[in-house]
Amino acid sequence: MPEGLTVSNSSCLIVLEAVGQLNLLRQLYSRVNVPETVAKEFGSALPAWCEVRAVTNQSLVQTLKLDLGTGEAEAIALSIECSASRLILDDKKARRVARQLNQPVTGTLAILLRAKERGLLSNVRTVLDALVAANFRVSNTLVQEVLREAGE
Repeated sequence: MPEGLTVSNSSCLIVLEAVGQLNLLRQLYSRVNVPETVAKEFGSALPAWCEVRAVTNQSLVQTLKLDLGTGEAEAIALSIECSASRLILDDKKARRVARQLNQPVTGTLAILLRAKERGLLSNVRTVLDALVAANFRVSNTLVQEVLREAGE
């Protein structure tokens, strides 16, 4: 399993749970850290391998909230505080802000590709189709790019 800390925003957790693939995060990263707002946005009890952590730099959160949602702002701030190895964000604007702050961003689709590479998924298309059916917003162009990378 990859070394280092993983921080996630709620979108990845919610959509992977909706399609029955939340356990991929545990299999890939062992433990995932989430800020308190993300835990609330998830809507139900998180699995034991998700650790809820308080963000201490509230001034950074408030600044980030000028352009982002609270969950995204807290996830970015927690990633910075913990020197995370990866920050899971799907929102385009949040990803841009996180990259400007030198955070190592990944997303749900990259997680699917990594899971296939590690033999945790036999194909990406089935899960990707389920994500789209569960209202995960993704462009057709990006879907085709991911399927091409997956060799499907």
